[in-house]
Amino acid sequence: MARPSDKIDNMKLTRITLDPNVMGGKPCIRGMRITAGMIVGMLASGHSKEDVLARYPYLEPPDIDEALAYAAWRVEEVEVPLKS
Repeated sequence: MARPSDKIDNMKLTRITLDPNVMGGKPCIRGMRITAGMIVGMLASGHSKEDVLARYPYLEPPDIDEALAYAAWRVEEVEVPLKS
């Protein structure tokens, strides 16, 4: 069975990391305690990319782009139940 980190590698996302010891294994930016969901949530609530970068000065513009790409991929992902 493929692990979530395998799927990220196949997508060529280099800034999204999954570590069970960081934020409970949620997808984070470069191993930091900033989740992709936090970034997408800020953008969805009306913050601009510039706002996000100002609030988290250690983030870089490509971090935001990858968080959005990861979120878009996740909402399109379909889980197919297997017969047991």
